[in-house]
Amino acid sequence: MKKGQWTFLSNYGRVFVYIAKCPRSTTEAISREVGLTQRGVQKIITELEAAGYIIKRREGRCNLYTVRPELPMRHRLERDHAVGDLLLALGCASKADAAADVARLIHGS
Repeated sequence: MKKGQWTFLSNYGRVFVYIAKCPRSTTEAISREVGLTQRGVQKIITELEAAGYIIKRREGRCNLYTVRPELPMRHRLERDHAVGDLLLALGCASKADAAADVARLIHGS
């Protein structure tokens, strides 16, 4: 993409969608795919995790990310929609699949 061109998704949206599609990705892979520095991706992941939109779990030397599709979008004009609606529109797993993943993570099954 050329510098100065705009897109419909923010960097946060792109990182969130990429994590939903590739939950075992490294920050290096995410940064390469979304076009950000690793430090920028780490900051976004930290903020998404702090806000509860993703859960990060350590698996050996890697992280496994789980998205929380049931949570509302943050902007007041979008709060009537869950982030899962965005994920569905962009071809990510169904809400039921993601909700089952979250339940397994929380309940340890």
